[in-house]
Parts: sequence; C-alpha cells; structure tokens
Amino acid sequence: MTYRTLCATLMSLALVACSEPAPEAETSQDQTQINLTSFKQDVKTLASDEFLGRGPLTEGETLTIEYLAKRYQEMGIAGAVNGDYFQPVEIAQITPDPAMSLTIGDIQLTAGEQFTARTEQLREQIQLNNSEVVFLGYGIDAPEYNWNDFADVDVTGKTIIVLVNDPGYATQNDDLFTGNAMTYYGRWTYKYEEGARKGADAVFIVHETAPAAYPWSVVESSNTGSKYTLIDDEKNASRVPIMGWLDLASAEAIFAQAGLDYHSEKARALTPEFTPVALKSKANLTLNNSIHIAQSQNVVAEIKGSEKPNEYIVIGAHWDHFGSRETPEGLEIYNGAIDNAAGVAAKLEMARLLMAMHQQKPFKRSILFADFTAEETGLIGSEHLARGGIVDPAQMVALLNIDGMNVLEATDYVLQYGKDMSEMEDYLAAAAAAQGRVIKMDPRPENGLFFRSDHLSFAKQGVPSILFMNLGDSDPEYISHRYHKVSDDYSPDWPLAGVKQDIELMTAIAVELANNDDWPAWKADSDFKKRRAQDRPE
Repeated sequence: MTYRTLCATLMSLALVACSEPAPEAETSQDQTQINLTSFKQDVKTLASDEFLGRGPLTEGETLTIEYLAKRYQEMGIAGAVNGDYFQPVEIAQITPDPAMSLTIGDIQLTAGEQFTARTEQLREQIQLNNSEVVFLGYGIDAPEYNWNDFADVDVTGKTIIVLVNDPGYATQNDDLFTGNAMTYYGRWTYKYEEGARKGADAVFIVHETAPAAYPWSVVESSNTGSKYTLIDDEKNASRVPIMGWLDLASAEAIFAQAGLDYHSEKARALTPEFTPVALKSKANLTLNNSIHIAQSQNVVAEIKGSEKPNEYIVIGAHWDHFGSRETPEGLEIYNGAIDNAAGVAAKLEMARLLMAMHQQKPFKRSILFADFTAEETGLIGSEHLARGGIVDPAQMVALLNIDGMNVLEATDYVLQYGKDMSEMEDYLAAAAAAQGRVIKMDPRPENGLFFRSDHLSFAKQGVPSILFMNLGDSDPEYISHRYHKVSDDYSPDWPLAGVKQDIELMTAIAVELANNDDWPAWKADSDFKKRRAQDRPE
C-alpha cells in the first residue's frame, strides 16, 4: 500500500464535485469525477414510495433488482452470474406458533412477554421433552483468550442458558477480551452457533438492556413472527434446534427455583475458572412452525482485471429494507433512504467511477459489485455470496461494505469500527490521512457494530472486511428519530459534502487494492484469521 498512490487517486477524484450540473451537461462531464446528481437520483428512486420499502420477496424487490441491473448495464459493467446480474438466494420463511409456552421446572413462561423461541431448521415441529437445563456462563469457547465455558460439561441434547455480551464488557477490564468493546464472542449469533457446535438442543440468552444494547421490546419484535433464513446444503440441520431469549426476571426466577442467585452466578462466570452448573430443572417446549420457501436475489456485477482476473476486490451494500405494512391509519412504507438506499447509490457511483478509470487504464485485479438481499433479516444475501458460487472466498482480497452514508456536511474524521481487526484498517488510515482527516474510533464499541452488517458474512469466511457506516454520528437525531422508522426518507436538501468525501476515500482504497499485490491480513488471533489461513496458509 502506498500513501502516494492514495493521494494521487484522491486528488483526481476531488477535482470536480459536480454537485448540481444541468442534466444536458452531464454527458460532457469527465466520467472519472464524482457525479452527485446521479447519486441523488438513485437515492430518490430507490427510497421512493413506488419501491414499497424494498422488502425481500415483494414487488419492491422486483423493482429494486431490475433498477440495479439496468444501472450496471448503462455503465457497461457486465453481470457476474454467467453474464447475468441476478444470483438466486433460496430463503426459508419460518413462522413459529405464537401460542407456545416454555416450562422450566414449575415455572411456565409466556411467549413474547417472558421468552422467545424460534428455529432456523426446516422442521415443522421441534420439542424439548424434559431437557436438562445447564447454566453455561457466557457460552464462550475462545482458545486465544484462554477461555472455555464448555470445558467441564457435555451439553449434547441439553438446554443451555447463557449470558449476553462477553466478560470484557461486564468487567470493563481492558485486559479481559477487549474490555468495553464487544468481541464476536459477545454477539447473540455466536452463542447460537457455539451451542450448535457443542450439540445443545436449545440455547436461551438472558436479556439485559445494557450489555445487549437494546431493550426487551427489540428482542420481542426481532424474534417473534415470521423470520427468514438462508438454506444451506444440509437444509440447516447443523443449526441449533431452538434459538431463544429469556427476560431477566424469568431468569432470576429459574435460578431461584434451583436454590441459586442469578446475579451471584453471573459474577462467578466472569473468570476462566467458571464451571457450569445444572439448574436441577427440566425444560419442556413444543415449537410448531409453518415453513414457506421462496427465492430472492442478490445483484452482482464485475469489472474483469487485466493481469489477475481471478483476484477480486468486493464492494457491497444491501439493497433491502423493511418493506411496508398495513395499519389502521393506512399503509406505512419503510423507505430506508439512509439505510441503505444511500449506501447502494454510493456503490453505484463508485462502480461508474471505477469503470471509467478502468477504461482509461485497466485494473490488474477484478472488482465485484454486490447488492445484497435480506441484510435486515439476518445478513442472508451476503452469507450466500460469501460462501462462494460466483467467486470463491479464497479469491477475495478484501471487502468494502457500505451501510449508510453521511448525507450532510463533510467531516474531519473517518469512523472506524473494530480495533486491530485487520490490515484494512491501515488502508483506511492512509486514505483518511491523504484527505487530511483523522481516524475516529466507533463511539459505541460495546454495541459491536463490526459484527452487525454484511461484512461479517465475509469475515466469517476469512475475507478481511471493513465497514463504512455513518448512520448517526454526524446527525445525532437520525438514530432516535429515523433509523428503522418510516421517517427515513429522501430529502432534496441534503448538502452531500460528506457523501462526496467518503466516495473519494472508498474509491481510492479500491483503486489501490485493485492495482497492487497486497493480500490484507487479519491482525488479532480470531476465528476469522484461522479461516483465512485455510485458504492462504503462511
């Protein structure tokens, strides 16, 4: 990586902003300069009511993917799926019976109010019949941190109860895991994955608002009703049969029933010497599911490299949002202008810029442009693409993932999510410095945003990935008033200076990687680093 190359690329991109040229003047514009008019039109279209909130498996999806394919075609960028732009993504819509109840010992819990339970397995009925219940602390097996909550127990066929987040957050000790900053071991997705690997029949996570970073209402809304899941080659048989949450009061009662104090046991779980404890109760639950299988689409295009066409830089953004719903007041449409029509529009503008540069001087490596489906319902489209099929993850040099843009004024900093994760952070720092900006660390590291967008799917396949997100830092009102709400709408009054500088920065990184021989590496020991070593042994 060369700081000089990044500077040169940024200088060429910054020559003309083209903030609001007349439409007839655009054809004569230097195509290697940023066109904010094009960006605005893409956001305005994708976030319009006509697109019905871009819900997967709806009319909004059809309109969205056809629009994206047409935009790539207009740019002269070929489809990456045997010449086509659409990658089918088979999705299962699984709806649990809301009338279920969970009994642990003598305690009967009400679905939604006190617990949630769902599955990603394609089974119409899953039962817990007198399943032994074990408290597993944080439910973590992390050799690099000398930590294994599973060391002294076999949980095969059992129901395990685990804590949310990780011991570093709970202690605020920088020497334990990564202190306040969440690791992947703290994410709820990891808890279910590890429970499945260890053979558990059910994993219930105890919800507490501070370490989860959201209230129980979010758990309830996110884990009840219909949920979508990607279908793997084993028809999801390797997933944990039951994925659940317990509210705090219910967990306290379950522990008290066993003669234990929940908070004392939670404190005991803060050391690697923790040993699991049986709760002397049996769990009973019948989970009845209705299952509907349908097909969504990723949109994927590519610029072929001239010297190393089988090495890919991936630039991605999710096209989906929450769709629309009927209410007594009428139709509510979740247009998702910032999240993530703006991210898709930024990727489209980068695609146009990079194609123009490639036509002047071909890139050595290939560039893959990916618009992911169903990010909001579980990173489904990105997981499907990251597993291979179009491009093997061993051929992916790195991923730049865009999830929200700063549509306001320019900033003197760039947000970085995750610390000492991979050498992609060095690329980010160099590109920021070339713009005269500084790196600002994620102001809410305890929320674990590095593990909550599409780049995680690629990281789990070993691909060094970086997240570009500015949802609320430059506009504090956004998170509280518009994020994931019907008010996330397009505005013609956005100044877009922040969009311009961030497109310049991301494009400079992509150009550098597309023309060098570097394979950015993971820094800290992790499952991501181990996975990369399988494809690229040192």
